[in-house]
Amino acid sequence: MTKNAVQDVDSSNYETELHALQIELVKVQKSLIANGNQILVILEGRDAAGKDGTIKAITEHLSPRETRIVALGKPSDVEADQWYFQRYIAQLPKRGEFVLFNRSWYNRAGVEMVMGFCSKAQYATFMSTVNPLESILIQSGVTVLKYYLDISKKEQKERLESREQDPLKQWKISPIDQQAQKKWNAYSTYRNAMLLKTSTAEAPWTIVRANNKKQAHLNLIRDLLLRINYAGKDKKMAAPDQSIAFRWNGKVSALEK
Repeated sequence: MTKNAVQDVDSSNYETELHALQIELVKVQKSLIANGNQILVILEGRDAAGKDGTIKAITEHLSPRETRIVALGKPSDVEADQWYFQRYIAQLPKRGEFVLFNRSWYNRAGVEMVMGFCSKAQYATFMSTVNPLESILIQSGVTVLKYYLDISKKEQKERLESREQDPLKQWKISPIDQQAQKKWNAYSTYRNAMLLKTSTAEAPWTIVRANNKKQAHLNLIRDLLLRINYAGKDKKMAAPDQSIAFRWNGKVSALEK
């Protein structure tokens, strides 16, 4: 598909393209199970960036037995006193599993610092240890794919307001979300620091421009397919629009201000 075709996608074309990509994802899972591999997809991004919808698009037709979505809540008092990564380690994929983290240990690099939920010392410890941890996981056979969904301040404002007006989305409203616009610049500062420090050759960040949800879904999946080896891959499907889903290049100018 050409770049313009992706950008001009309408509802009917979107469903057609998504269906074809989901067939490829089923191939990924069949290969994953057959070979006993492990895939961990980390999804981070601005509040209201579309992580839930992206995960639904990825997992809709995958086997629930070998697919897990992990969205951990506030740590308990016991968990708060443990090694920070401990409760996440317990959720890592087993052999043959596809696991998606809807937010992850990178909470410490963003929301926890912005909202004052951790100390500067805890933040510094996290930033100095997360890369070695991910390296160990990768060397142990876990495929780690990290995505950051980026949206504009205007788009975030509209989505948050939509949540407040939609009775079916009330569960998505939280005190943290309500601070997202007020603390926009602080989130930007810590996002930039996170990307600069934790995008490594082994586990790079992929940025997904998500102002258009449909484009974000299609191109994130295409990028995911590109990065995974599996039997029967249709290489034409694994071709993301590089203006929408692209590997972080270290340039803050590539991100939403």
